[in-house]
Amino acid sequence: MELKTGSFYECGPFRLEPAEQRLTREGNPVSLTPKAFELLVFLVQNQGRLVTKDQIMRAVWPSSFVEEANLTVSVSVLRKALGEKDGELRYIETVPKRGYRFIASVKEVKSPEATRIQSDEAQYAPLSAIAAGALPESETGDWGHARDGPVLISLQGEHLSSRRMVLSVLAVLACILTVIGYLASRKLTLSVRPAPVQRSLAILPLRNIRQNPKDDFLGFSLADAVITKLGPISSLTVRPSTAIEKYKSQTIDLSKVAAELNVDTLLTGTFIHDGDDLRITYQLIDVKTDNILGRDMIDLKYDKLLTVQDNVTQRIIKGLELNLSPAEEARIKLGEPVNPLAYEYYLRGVDLVGSHNFPLAIKMLEKSVEIDPSYALTWAYLGQSYESAAAFEFGGIEQYRKAQAAYERALTLQPKQLEASMFLANLLVDTGKVEQAVPLLRGALRNNPNNAAVHWELGYAYRFAGMLNESVAECELARQIDPLVKSNGSALNAYLYLGEYDKFLQSLPDVNDSIFVFYRGFGEYHEKKWDLAASDFDRAYSLDPTLYTQIGKAFSYSIARRDPEGLEILRQLENKIQQRGVGDPEGTYKIAQGYAVLGDKASSLRMLRYSIEHGFFPYPYLAADPLLENIRNEPAFSQLINIARKRYITFKSSFVGTSVAGGNQLPIKQN
Repeated sequence: MELKTGSFYECGPFRLEPAEQRLTREGNPVSLTPKAFELLVFLVQNQGRLVTKDQIMRAVWPSSFVEEANLTVSVSVLRKALGEKDGELRYIETVPKRGYRFIASVKEVKSPEATRIQSDEAQYAPLSAIAAGALPESETGDWGHARDGPVLISLQGEHLSSRRMVLSVLAVLACILTVIGYLASRKLTLSVRPAPVQRSLAILPLRNIRQNPKDDFLGFSLADAVITKLGPISSLTVRPSTAIEKYKSQTIDLSKVAAELNVDTLLTGTFIHDGDDLRITYQLIDVKTDNILGRDMIDLKYDKLLTVQDNVTQRIIKGLELNLSPAEEARIKLGEPVNPLAYEYYLRGVDLVGSHNFPLAIKMLEKSVEIDPSYALTWAYLGQSYESAAAFEFGGIEQYRKAQAAYERALTLQPKQLEASMFLANLLVDTGKVEQAVPLLRGALRNNPNNAAVHWELGYAYRFAGMLNESVAECELARQIDPLVKSNGSALNAYLYLGEYDKFLQSLPDVNDSIFVFYRGFGEYHEKKWDLAASDFDRAYSLDPTLYTQIGKAFSYSIARRDPEGLEILRQLENKIQQRGVGDPEGTYKIAQGYAVLGDKASSLRMLRYSIEHGFFPYPYLAADPLLENIRNEPAFSQLINIARKRYITFKSSFVGTSVAGGNQLPIKQN
């Protein structure tokens, strides 16, 4: 076995191995993102010393323009990984307005190779070692000649005192040289320490050369199949399907697309479907150098569609020279066999999910499982279609039940199926079972520590339970791994709930999507920028009159002093929720806010109760929400907030390991 040079560090139960890019706790691996790992190494190597924020940014993000928030989030991630609880000071000390200090005791241990090199170097007897008395007299003969070495100094017994004086001077000189050499080598080590290689890849929808509309579904769904297949590989960040859907049937400007998706590698290609024959041509491009990393043409029979994802995946791994762990190799093994017709229906369903046509997606996916019920991914996407139809189109409680049954069927077929685990966790949060969702997501992260979507879903769950700082940390970590994570409509609401309105607005992508336009208006409303808020609320509603944009329209009416019209919208939404027995509890909470702003206290309290009882209980936010000011002095409000508080305390003690004293609240900034 080849021994590697370098040191590792021991700190309590932890062992940090920079050369191996590994952190373990009592032998068990601790997952960290590449940048969080670099930050930990930097802090540990400077143990006991204050390192400023500027020093950290230069060392960890040397060639990137990033905000200080990245550092704050990474420190929070480290504290969580090291098990440092709120208020504790065990590992990382924050020096306000200056930087950080690693305060725990650290032991540096030389690797076997480093020790061997030091032994080899000792054979050449450097001046500093002999002068300092590091080598015994037997190694230097009569102190006049080092054995097999150069003449260093010649002293006779009668000049013993002079010899001692010279040795003392040389010893001091040796110490000085040692310190200078150490500092120089340390500076060099910190300045040239390589960052972990992390490829970012976008797989664009294949272009249909024949432009036959009946085949268009293949372009997006085959790309999605490869994206899903590559998911377990930790050294590769692949943009989600939601980020590439907009490039369907478009002529691509590669440089522009790479910049929009913030990737260094693109896979683009075409396909031709002619009867029973299918030809796929693709190329893998390093965008920064314009080099072609790989290109290929695949000819296959149409009923062999399932082989495409395995074929392309293996060639991407080869083209990018990725090193997979045994576990990763096992998880991307050849796909399970599935009936060809069932697989085609599955691909059609996936394409419709990407287009948000959930009713038709349900029909395609139901047909797929009818033909072949053994393919886990079909059940996962069928469940997502049921859930999305229930949440966004008021499909009814029955579709939530069908969704959960579909997810459970997928996990029965494939217990570690990532998509089913994430989708089920999201459903559990939306249906008031966040306590069941968190262990499911943490389990998924053990197998997929660098999966941005799982970190985002965990942040989503924490938000519902009131763990707002933890929610921000998980979501920012997700965005650090993949800047486009959840680009299909999810916002980083925890910033809003913490009263950090500027950060909330800055976190929103600048896209013409109805949900993001609504949230922009909502942030502006909190900042009391009434004209901007009304304009964005109206624009979001005109783009797509969904649950959230209708709530936004009601807020717009409140700004215009047209309260009756705003209340009518909210009552219609409430009636739909009551009739169908379903409703996103976070969305329902926004209806309660709307009622409060428009002056209908009874309706606001009624919807607040519905929201809390259905699983939305972020107590620190509820207790200080400025939009609920009109109902804050109502006796029923105190009762409802106490319900949220009790569940929040139980959740926090169960999952975060800290307690909340009395009625103390987390501070929330008020504007």
